Amino acid sequence: MADIYELTVALDLRDLSDAETAELRRHLGLGPQPEELTIVRSFPFVYEDEDGLPVTEEQPFALLGHLGGAHKVGGALTSALVRRPSGGWALTSRQEIHPDVSDELGQLLGRLADRATDRHRRPGGHVHIGSLRFHEEDRPDALMVRDGTPAWPWPSGRDAAGA
Repeated sequence: MADIYELTVALDLRDLSDAETAELRRHLGLGPQPEELTIVRSFPFVYEDEDGLPVTEEQPFALLGHLGGAHKVGGALTSALVRRPSGGWALTSRQEIHPDVSDELGQLLGRLADRATDRHRRPGGHVHIGSLRFHEEDRPDALMVRDGTPAWPWPSGRDAAGA
């Protein structure tokens, strides 16, 4: 069984710096990777070398950049970022995710929550950023971020996925 989840993010964001916009566009699969990463700075990839020793390399990738037909959750995977006429940005993304990327994705979603408009803020300091649904379930759960950390349904970090 695959630990695949449907992640849907729908946010209105306050103004972003040019660097934040460029990096966010990259994470949405809408632009090239900027020279300097300021939102998610580390993308460690661990593999074994020819001697069986672990090697870690940085391999940045677009966290919300999958486009096309979904493999497990059905429907289409997509992302969009548009300028709002009243200022700020509107962001929508629907993706298939695995707990292996919860560290990196958590950093991105934490930053987005910081930039979210007040309409997404809930009592107690939570920011409603979208929903999360295990691929075999029918109903999604609200996905909240508090103090920069998403409330994932699995323990935080790579250990949750057995990596």
